[in-house]
Amino acid sequence: MAAQELEASFLAEMLRSAGVGKTPEAFGGGAGEDQFSSFLVQEQARAMAAQGGIGLADALYKSMQEKMNDR
Repeated sequence: MAAQELEASFLAEMLRSAGVGKTPEAFGGGAGEDQFSSFLVQEQARAMAAQGGIGLADALYKSMQEKMNDR
């Protein structure tokens, strides 16, 4: 569902802003970890959205349905 994917993208940005996926200074996995951490954050966000997330996808979907029904 497009609304769920939008919520996942939003959550991924929130997670990145919170520092999720950053390589720890003392014990890092090197350049490979830096390159692939964005994929991990995105998949974590998708999993969160699939489990209900913060309700953004449902709100968007219902809003779009209402707009379509008004026409």
